[in-house]
Amino acid sequence: MERSTLNLWVGFFVLLGFFSFLMLAFKVGNLSAGGSGSSYSVVAHFDNIGQLKERAPVRSAGVLVGRVSAVSFDLAHYNAEVRLSIDSHYPFPKDTSASVLTSGILGEQYIGLDAGGDDKMLKDGDQIKLTQGAMVLERLIGQFLFNKAQEGGTTDKGGSAK
Repeated sequence: MERSTLNLWVGFFVLLGFFSFLMLAFKVGNLSAGGSGSSYSVVAHFDNIGQLKERAPVRSAGVLVGRVSAVSFDLAHYNAEVRLSIDSHYPFPKDTSASVLTSGILGEQYIGLDAGGDDKMLKDGDQIKLTQGAMVLERLIGQFLFNKAQEGGTTDKGGSAK
């Protein structure tokens, strides 16, 4: 009888460990076991999305309000089309702007929404017109170096600007 009780407790803790590991995997993978279920979908077009992936967070004022549901290349406009699934608890005005942002210096990329002041709200299938793509670090460094090179070529031997 003692052996079967011990086996029962071992089995219980093994199952508890398995479910804990499963929940951790869902959390790390940006997946949710449940969810509210009700959401609306909007589309945004970006010139550059960097390393943005499906299931990336959509945040407004730091609060998770949705997820990226699809990323594709729009052949008509030659830019990235990003479909956002926003929780229906968070209505946004039609003039909301969307930006591709990075959490920290080397962190994950996400979509940041800045609410506008319009009276009409976004509905399922609407498009966010005001967008700002990801900042590409290599492009910023190149532009900085180019500007420094331009400044260096505008001084004469005496150090005064021409």
